[in-house]
Formats: sequence, C-alpha cells, structure tokens
Amino acid sequence: MDVNRIQGKTGDKGTFVVHVKYRQNATWQGDVIWVEKKRRQSFRGAMELFHLIDSAFESGSDKEEGGLEEENL
Repeated sequence: MDVNRIQGKTGDKGTFVVHVKYRQNATWQGDVIWVEKKRRQSFRGAMELFHLIDSAFESGSDKEEGGLEEENL
C-alpha cells in the first residue's frame, strides 16, 4: 500500500491512526490516535481498540471514561 496515497485522507465521521506495537496472545497491543480531536490512547487487545473507537463516536466532543484521552500531538 502506498503511504503517500493514504496521507491527507480523512473519514466522514472520524479519522483514526492505529499503531500496532505488539502481537501477543492472538491479539494486538498498541496505540490509537483520533486525528480530529488530537487524542491518543493505548489498547491491550483488538476488542479494546474497537471499544475505544466506538466510545469516541458516542461521546462526541466530551471525554468518556475509558475513551480516548487528549494529548498534545
């Protein structure tokens, strides 16, 4: 996949960058960044990653417990 083609693209509802650091116990561990809100959160498994993204949409602009935390990026 061409990185230059991906850069600058955004989704209609939100853009998330997923950085998988490790693959252990048959799942992923890493960080997810919500680009529009400049929030980052670590995740310990694929289901937690999906929950973080889902909770980002549910919370809108408010921080929800367990959601993506604001960080200077």
